[in-house]
Amino acid sequence: MTPTAIPNRPETAEAWLMPVFVAKAGCEIELQEALHHLQASSRKDPGCLEYAVFADGLQPGIYVLFEGWARQEDLEAHNEQDHVVDFLRTVDPLLAGPFSVTPLAPVI
Repeated sequence: MTPTAIPNRPETAEAWLMPVFVAKAGCEIELQEALHHLQASSRKDPGCLEYAVFADGLQPGIYVLFEGWARQEDLEAHNEQDHVVDFLRTVDPLLAGPFSVTPLAPVI
């Protein structure tokens, strides 16, 4: 029996991503608070479909953002907002290393 490929979802203009932040030891609370403020502000940005912060349930100090935007242009405009620029400047010294960003594509 030949495996059947899962059909890909049709192309969408939406932009979805998953940034991951790892706190330096002792900086977990500060990073979590900064992410909370970023979430509250970002949810008001035009084109925001989803903006949620999660803590890794197995590894303390790791935080995952799940964000969705109606269009790539909305994401780009969001990244230029003062609250995002300020967040990046504020959290840089709180991070164990550079944060990662994984672009996501719906499959179904």
